[in-house]
Amino acid sequence: MTASSAQQTIDGLAHMGTYESVDEILAVFRPVIHAVAAAVGPGCEVVLHDLSAPDPDLGHTIAAIENGHVTGREVGGPSSSLGASVLHDQGADHNAFGYRGLTSDGRQLRCSSVYFRNSAGRIIAALCINFDISTIQQVRGLLEGLLGETSAESTERPNEFFGRDLVSVMDAMVTEAIREIGKPVEQMSRDDRIAVLTRLDQQGVLQMRKGVESIAARLGISRVTAYSYLDEARNQDAQTTAP
Repeated sequence: MTASSAQQTIDGLAHMGTYESVDEILAVFRPVIHAVAAAVGPGCEVVLHDLSAPDPDLGHTIAAIENGHVTGREVGGPSSSLGASVLHDQGADHNAFGYRGLTSDGRQLRCSSVYFRNSAGRIIAALCINFDISTIQQVRGLLEGLLGETSAESTERPNEFFGRDLVSVMDAMVTEAIREIGKPVEQMSRDDRIAVLTRLDQQGVLQMRKGVESIAARLGISRVTAYSYLDEARNQDAQTTAP
């Protein structure tokens, strides 16, 4: 079984019906989780996240996991950076396949995620496959060196960040948002800081515990100033989208 065929299999099973609890999903998918991880190999992490609580604690969402060494997580561990953005926009179709992820130690992953909804349409769980492609990249680099060929390193922005805890996930998201501005924090204007806050707000980072405080500290502003900037950005967005 390849990672691609595993993704298609899980997506097909997930669309066979709705589930009212994570226990139901575990009863059906625990053998699938084990089978996919065993078939694809030790570089393939398969994880089920419990998102069923009214206000899930994203620091402790993992209900089942195989090959957790890939991201350094275990049962009871945190969601990735996508957890907040998914819960921030429940109505959208978040199923995604073959996108890039990045571990806290810099390894690249090829990721896919399937989301389960209950009969009311609310997302209650996520089943994710994260395949470590860093070894493949190293082998490719060795072959290119032997063949005298070179290829430009991908500058594609990672779609997902992983960490051993939610603090490291949030820190990676803030770092990426700051990087996209293209200048050091000390040289940022007021509008630059608002742009960072707006992006992280759209990604759901501000819903994380102490999200605003952490972002404010990284931007060199007070918590009160951060909330003031956020209110301004949200009001402008509301005026822009108003009919």
